[in-house]
Amino acid sequence: MAIAEESMSNIKEKIQDLAEVYYQDTITNRRHLHQHPELSFEEYNTSAFIQQILRDLNIPFSMMANTGIVAEIKGDIPSDKVLALRADMDALPITEVEGRSYGSQNPGVMHACGHDVHTSSLIGVAKILNDLKGELAGTIRLIFQPGEERLPGGASLMIKEGALKNPEPIGIVGQHVMPFLETGTVGFRSGKYMASCDELFMTIRGKGGHGAHPHQNIDPIAISAQIITALQQIVSRSADPRIPTVLSWGKIIGNGATNIIPEEVYMEGTFRTFDEVWRAEAHEKMVKLAEGIADSMGATCEFEVRKGYPFLINEPGITEASRAYAEDYLGKDKVVELDLWPAAEDFSYYSQEISACFYRLGTGNKAKGIQSAVHTSTFDIDEEALKISIGLMSYIAFRYLSA
Repeated sequence: MAIAEESMSNIKEKIQDLAEVYYQDTITNRRHLHQHPELSFEEYNTSAFIQQILRDLNIPFSMMANTGIVAEIKGDIPSDKVLALRADMDALPITEVEGRSYGSQNPGVMHACGHDVHTSSLIGVAKILNDLKGELAGTIRLIFQPGEERLPGGASLMIKEGALKNPEPIGIVGQHVMPFLETGTVGFRSGKYMASCDELFMTIRGKGGHGAHPHQNIDPIAISAQIITALQQIVSRSADPRIPTVLSWGKIIGNGATNIIPEEVYMEGTFRTFDEVWRAEAHEKMVKLAEGIADSMGATCEFEVRKGYPFLINEPGITEASRAYAEDYLGKDKVVELDLWPAAEDFSYYSQEISACFYRLGTGNKAKGIQSAVHTSTFDIDEEALKISIGLMSYIAFRYLSA
């Protein structure tokens, strides 16, 4: 075995040992955060909690985007390399199921997307790498980010305020819980991984009246149906079939009655894809088509496209390196290939700026009945995953800076 390989083998053992040491602390921190969730851009107590831990560890930090935190661990071995690690802190407006000892104490707010896991894990990583900074070459930048769940996305604000500057990191790594993967496994995908996400708001205004006299009215419900059907042609006939594209309407309000044609219909939906050029073209096509149909039928259409997060791309270099480190740390059989995922994540903003790797942490356990999807009131994790989350991210970071 080469000297470098021997050294990394020792580092792996040290990280595994430290992951054991800080495992219970990570559980405690995760449960504290789970009990005290805060909505997007309101993470004041969460931020204060993290700041105090960083002070206790003598890790310097600065504030960004109001509640966001950027901290740095400088290794004792001289190197200009900086690697960023990111965790999001915000919770969702969901009421958690009752009966959990660590359940939310903030009514109507819940860590239903695992951000308590991400934050407590990055705290654990900070402890491990801070203990190993005597053997660390370069700098670890810890990004505790607000507002992932709400536009414009805390990542965009952190970037604007300099989270990726002075100096620019060579890459950024993030992890996200995945209840559909069993605890003990992780997933990677190089290239395009998650979709862009835009919010659609449309109002069709016609002329209301008695349902028995449709010829005297301009029916916005019938016009809305035409528009909904026609817009799907953009997905099926205008989109390159090699570019996954999703258009879904989740809210339609036409507040008439059995015999009343309403004055207007209001709709909300989402548009998602994996190509920024096509995304912009589709926005124009949707608006033009909807307005044209409404106008041809005597109605008006107000169509707002609220641009959300871009698509997320995992740069192959850092992603394949991280995958290899994960296989070394966990075993090849514990690392799986991920499919394209049409959900959106504001980590995508980082991926549009620098080399990025966003991987999935398995947190499910069928034997324990832990299978609920994120964004549900019953979501939970197998806390055994926390030992993996803090150890693996520490190992990936250490190896990547040492490469």
